[in-house]
Amino acid sequence: MADSTVKTIADVEFGGELPNFVPDTSIEATRRFGKHVGWGSPRFTDHEGARKEGLPGAIVPGVMSQGFLGAMIHRWAPDAEIIAIDTVFRAPVQVDHPHTITGVVTDIDEDDGTVEIDITVANEAGETRVFGTATAKLPT
Repeated sequence: MADSTVKTIADVEFGGELPNFVPDTSIEATRRFGKHVGWGSPRFTDHEGARKEGLPGAIVPGVMSQGFLGAMIHRWAPDAEIIAIDTVFRAPVQVDHPHTITGVVTDIDEDDGTVEIDITVANEAGETRVFGTATAKLPT
């Protein structure tokens, strides 16, 4: 696939890697997210407050991490409908630390127009923080 985006299910290749996505995990972005959803907990908005809760620093809320996964899919297939994102949170996604989201196509159902994608969020040390599977429906 020369272009990094896909338009239809016919454009998808089994084993194809989605373009890596580096989300904004800054304290500012996490605070904005928390403000909009009504979560002002120090675990998400303040490094020192999070440390008092026994965390290594502020963490990205799980639902925000899932939103990053959806953003990666939509960067790859802008017209996709995300059917499901099933994740396992292995370790916290730390605020103000770079993370990379990767995805690989593990199944294609051309009849239904759906793809399965294995997804991973890894920190700068390459440690998996979140992993799972997404199902997306693409135009035929």
